[in-house]
Amino acid sequence: LSEGEQEEAWLAEAGLARLEEDSAVFLSTLTRTQAAAVERRVASVQQTLRRRNRQQLPDVRDIFRHPDKVSRSTLCLTQTASSPNFKLLPDKTGQTRIGDLSPLDMKKVHRLVLVEMTALFDTSGIDLKPAKALKVKTKESGLFGVPLTTLLDQDQRRVPGTKVPLILQKIISHIEEEGLHTEGLLRIPGVATRVKFLCQDLESSFYDGTFSWQQMKQHDAASLLKLFIRELPHPLLTVEYLNAFIAVNNLPTKKQQLQALNLLVLLLPEANRDTLKALVEFFQHVIKNQAKNKMTLNNVSVVMAPNIFMFKGFRSKVTEQQEFSMATSTANIVRLLIRYQNLLWTIPKFIMNQVRHQNMESQRKQKERAVRKLLKKIAIERPSEKTIPEQETSQGIIRVHAPQFTKISMALQLTEDLQACDVLTRFLSQDSLLAVKTDDLCLYEIGGNIKERCLDGETYMKDLYQVNPTAEWVIRAMQR
Repeated sequence: LSEGEQEEAWLAEAGLARLEEDSAVFLSTLTRTQAAAVERRVASVQQTLRRRNRQQLPDVRDIFRHPDKVSRSTLCLTQTASSPNFKLLPDKTGQTRIGDLSPLDMKKVHRLVLVEMTALFDTSGIDLKPAKALKVKTKESGLFGVPLTTLLDQDQRRVPGTKVPLILQKIISHIEEEGLHTEGLLRIPGVATRVKFLCQDLESSFYDGTFSWQQMKQHDAASLLKLFIRELPHPLLTVEYLNAFIAVNNLPTKKQQLQALNLLVLLLPEANRDTLKALVEFFQHVIKNQAKNKMTLNNVSVVMAPNIFMFKGFRSKVTEQQEFSMATSTANIVRLLIRYQNLLWTIPKFIMNQVRHQNMESQRKQKERAVRKLLKKIAIERPSEKTIPEQETSQGIIRVHAPQFTKISMALQLTEDLQACDVLTRFLSQDSLLAVKTDDLCLYEIGGNIKERCLDGETYMKDLYQVNPTAEWVIRAMQR
């Protein structure tokens, strides 16, 4: 792709392929550095279009005022002298994990994260170019060498809701049950001929349940896990973002590297993100047993980096020396993914605030249009605007509904220390006949300036209420 075509593809992914009035809501929430990233790409596309004598995009400056907001760190991290490791700053409105939001809000998150990630690299003077898509022959069925989405499609037909390939889940659970103490796990390879035979045997007998897992030695199982990742026809970190993951090393500070990785993890397709998470959680379990298996964080990172970054279609194009050099430079990325996986799979508060602002702005514009067209009935009949009696909210009382379990709503006084977990505990204490546990339930924030959000148990309800006073509060069974 030429530079202009790359920028066009970027604008399309950011939902800005056509800069029209609807884009104003999105653009109005951007920070200065985010806006600069958009303007830079619009200008590049306009230049390309002028060369081709094609119709120009509207000037981005005609569509939104230059934001007065100052760019802020997307990931709220803290570091103390006693502990060099970064951790998330406490947030009274609750941490938001991937999977807590509705698909509509996640779409907004993706657009914002793409712009923020690009702005982060722009401000460090790092030019990101996507990896070249190589044509690779792919299998349409089987276990090894099958595209991730194809594999998950066939797994979901067998086990609905599967998020991580069943074969990978089984290999990981086999090692975790019996092999975490094995010295040199992941580092020492299995016997090549035996691994090849096991691979063929799994292809023919895994799904019918006749494969004998007892025969599999731990080093062979670890080799199969690495083979599975290596044989993926497209990289686990995707062709689009592989170079961006590699470029994280070029960012000047560890904090910026973590911010970039957080944004890149959020940009990955769901299948790739869930599979990567399953892997890094497994690597953490391996490292926790390092006293027995001698596999430290550094050892695991160095061993696994080439498998994650050197995918099948790319491996044949590089020399052994290039492969070694790449493994060394990418080990740091794998190290950060493993050590900070709890932090990297969360949505930054800064991005969440921008999503809320977008939703509020969209609602404001919708109301303006409704008034202009004299369709006041639409506004009057919106149920979310009359769910909470005004008297209750003015007295700091919220009403919690649980339609899955009862027709009776529960009124709660908002106090400084009332948390989401307390709401669930109080709900369960009212009905001893309910055969559910707190861990199986989630208190959802619905409506107002968010579509839907499953609340972290440590969310302080009064603080969140002040952020979103018109939300409804609903207890539902956790969506796994």
